[in-house]
Amino acid sequence: QVHLVESGGGLVQPGESLKLSCAVSGSIDSIYLMGWYRQAPGKEREVVATITRGGHTNYAESVKGRFTITRDSAKKTADLQMNSLKSEDTAVYYCNVDDFGINYWGQGTQVTVSS
Repeated sequence: QVHLVESGGGLVQPGESLKLSCAVSGSIDSIYLMGWYRQAPGKEREVVATITRGGHTNYAESVKGRFTITRDSAKKTADLQMNSLKSEDTAVYYCNVDDFGINYWGQGTQVTVSS
């Protein structure tokens, strides 16, 4: 089995920063794609950022320049540094592993941006 555990969510004010972390455990090696998704109340889950095993990254337009995704393939971890947070970033954030079409998800961590 494969398990993903997210951490680092919380309540912050607009303009502040948070760092989310995802740790992967279980019978999976050499993960191809890791990513962060989010789902706000009443909305569809959307991709925030992804990173390949080779370090190639992609970001949603709404977070470009503010969020940075990194990974440590040896440790099977992925982080999402979120700066200049806005109220519209409020959502449950999910870590995802895409192992060549086989998807695994974490339980999610709440991020709330509010003054």
